[in-house]
Amino acid sequence: MKIAGDWIANADTQRLLQVMDGAGHRALFVGGCVRNAVLGIAVNDIDIATTALPKTVTNLAKNAGFRVIPTGIAHGTVTVTTESISHEVTTFRRDIETDGRHATVAFSTSIHQDAARRDFTMNALYADAAGYVIDPLGGLPDVLSRRVRFVGDASTRIREDYLRILRFFRFYAVYGEPNLGIDAEGLAACAANADRISGLSPSRIGGEMRKLLAAADPTLSVSSMAQAGVLARILPGADPAGLGPLVHFEAGLPPRWQRRLAVIGGQNIVENLCLTRGETVSVGHVRDEIGSGLTAAALGWRLGCVNAQDVILCRAALLQIPLLPDWQQQIDRGARAIMPVMAADLMPGLTGPALGRKLRQIEQRWLESDLTLSHAQLLA
Repeated sequence: MKIAGDWIANADTQRLLQVMDGAGHRALFVGGCVRNAVLGIAVNDIDIATTALPKTVTNLAKNAGFRVIPTGIAHGTVTVTTESISHEVTTFRRDIETDGRHATVAFSTSIHQDAARRDFTMNALYADAAGYVIDPLGGLPDVLSRRVRFVGDASTRIREDYLRILRFFRFYAVYGEPNLGIDAEGLAACAANADRISGLSPSRIGGEMRKLLAAADPTLSVSSMAQAGVLARILPGADPAGLGPLVHFEAGLPPRWQRRLAVIGGQNIVENLCLTRGETVSVGHVRDEIGSGLTAAALGWRLGCVNAQDVILCRAALLQIPLLPDWQQQIDRGARAIMPVMAADLMPGLTGPALGRKLRQIEQRWLESDLTLSHAQLLA
């Protein structure tokens, strides 16, 4: 099989491969770029695997005019860039020791050893400079059928890095074929090792969950996570029941992981997923307003269009409140509205805390009126 794309044909990329090949070193595209090209999905990152040692890659690339950054030199990775493109170049490796979070590696010249340490068969594909796919582990059929399967023994791969549990569900959400169902061996291995997730940092867990929940339809993955006991380890109390209806109601709207997170809920979301302040505010506003009585327009004024949309969609999914035909137009109306009464309208009769309390009372009346009360009505 042969793959193609502008990223392969890029002149700087081809020049880099030629420089390494001309010095007697094998250099191949590997992993996600090959997988995505096979599936016809956009390629964003270019990874290259090589028999050359990192120091050799660095010297060859610099002498050829490339910029080199030692991004992961201890693990054999350097970033080779030009103004037009960036490449992650990593020496073939094999694992010497793993502890579930970090690996001690040794460099190798064997493509089979390099492939055998990868997580999923769909990530163990290589391609030469012309785009011809090299499949040392027989993973190409899995890619073509969109089957997410661990390389070799699933439990062994997971014990090497427990983050692979979350990657398994994330990859199924993004690349898996729903009609095939999730891989039974992989699911069983994730369930057996679910308690080891507690050793992962919240930032790593949060990074995976953001990507998983941003998939077009993560419903089956999140349900499988719950079935395996993984979801409860990450977000105790989370309930995936509303996720399927939410995805249905989202039709035509871009997926937002914050909206999906708000609908499944859970305890200690901020700490467990290492949310930023902005993410915390966004998810918190949505969850706080799901059970409120504010109209779509009032939500648009209070939260802005994006968060207001999330509240309305979560209400439909969790509370079975039908979406009105003009719900998005109502949110837009609210987002553009200006409250008729300002602080100056109440001064100098009111100042300080009393002024603030009165403004909040007036604001609440205005919101409860669906933003219809006039200046005179609010001051009456």
